[in-house]
Amino acid sequence: MRPIQSTRRQFLQAVGATAAALNLPSVHADGAPDAIVIDPKPRFALSPYLYMQFMEPLGTTDGSVAAAWDFGRDCWREDVIDVTRRLAPSMMRWGGCFSSYYRWKEAVGPRDKRIPMLNMCWGGLDTNQIGTVEFVDFCRQVEAEPLMCVNFESDGRAYWQKDPKGGSRMAGPEEAAAWVRYCNDPDDRLRRSHGTVRPCPIRMWQIGNETSYDRNGYDCETAAKRTIAFAKAMRQADPNLTLIGWGDSGWAKRMLDIAGEHLQYIAFHHMFNPDQGQADSPLRDTEYRKDPARTWEHLMNACKTHEARIRWMREQVGDDPTPLALTECHFALPGRNRCEVLSSWAAGVSNARLLNVHERHGDRLKIATLADFCGTRWQVNAIMIPVPGGQSFMMPVARVMSLYRHHSGDEAVDVTRTPDGLDITASRRADKLFLHVVNTNRRRSVATQIAIAGMQIASGRVFELTGDPEHEIIRAEPNGVVLSEKALPQDGRWSFPAASVSAVELDVRTA
Repeated sequence: MRPIQSTRRQFLQAVGATAAALNLPSVHADGAPDAIVIDPKPRFALSPYLYMQFMEPLGTTDGSVAAAWDFGRDCWREDVIDVTRRLAPSMMRWGGCFSSYYRWKEAVGPRDKRIPMLNMCWGGLDTNQIGTVEFVDFCRQVEAEPLMCVNFESDGRAYWQKDPKGGSRMAGPEEAAAWVRYCNDPDDRLRRSHGTVRPCPIRMWQIGNETSYDRNGYDCETAAKRTIAFAKAMRQADPNLTLIGWGDSGWAKRMLDIAGEHLQYIAFHHMFNPDQGQADSPLRDTEYRKDPARTWEHLMNACKTHEARIRWMREQVGDDPTPLALTECHFALPGRNRCEVLSSWAAGVSNARLLNVHERHGDRLKIATLADFCGTRWQVNAIMIPVPGGQSFMMPVARVMSLYRHHSGDEAVDVTRTPDGLDITASRRADKLFLHVVNTNRRRSVATQIAIAGMQIASGRVFELTGDPEHEIIRAEPNGVVLSEKALPQDGRWSFPAASVSAVELDVRTA
């Protein structure tokens, strides 16, 4: 809160007292900026899994997983591995709608014996050349923890229990438990018979995917009881699993009442259009190009819709301590997620605000993402894969996720004062503080001074992503979004450029 300015003298006295308390040079009234003030006392632990990526074979809808695979050499494309290492996801999830008809045994073992799968949701035929072993190998190469989503009896949906040719696509607890053994048991006979002697350890598993989204599937009571059956069977195969149950659409409280003792997380999804129902929304088709200022305003306000969704989930869970897992999340704009505004740097800045929302709710939100992982045409992808050749590159959402991932603490701290136009979160690791700063002004920089209550800045670095909000990232190079690293003056004064996303690292000491 700013000091009450009844007179110029009172104003100067108030500002001078604040500066002294924070060990800062006195701030004068002649155009001096408001300070960013940080309370360095740790508030709650921040999970590294707030930077998850979601990988699902999307059939004919998007090249997705198949585009990332080199079928000639039977390995992942090197450019995809390289760009993913820079993205540095903390976790990779294998699953989605296709989990409801996925039979994992069809995608393991000798390649010439694998059984192709009709992709009943996304269209086309998946070769199953990429399966469990390949997915875990990808996670190992990019140093991400794997998260697997099981076939939860087709989520109770009859239309996914058989494919168009009459093949059974439903799998129960026994098949899930066998999958756990295949991955985690050092002595699993089937895996070893396939020549994979080393386990493919997967600790985290999700039971149910969007189970509540269709009235033709399981109701909450049935899903909760079947969740218990799956959890018991899977833990017989490995008692050390971490399990995620489905709790969206108002299911969370009842799911936890019935099955909560078997679950470590409760999942929900949020694929959203912040302008839902607005016929004149600029966030559709190519309308966003007609009035960039209005488009910017709508994108900057998207965080309100997202935060309302998370708050609603918190209310659903109530006092239950089970943490939330946002295992799918991204913008879903008209054009089936193809809307090209998502390739613009304005969308990158908007996604940074969504990441700040995740951090603010990090006391309960422990797993989260903001993108589908990779593909060839959907703009919601973190990584775009040029085909048939070319270098894979990060979309705007991935640029900000990578920046935050590389410059974050493990405990949240309070930002007690924020200048107008800046969206700021802060975290700490030992004697290092991290600020994530979004300048929500499209054309105006914000000059300020960073101050830490009771501490001094020993040194600091600012890692800045800047670009024209209208710039669209459509190929790897040339690139109109620039990442720079600069030294922060010891007095903490800094000007954050318009439409920028910055990570500030501060080495601090007690005053």
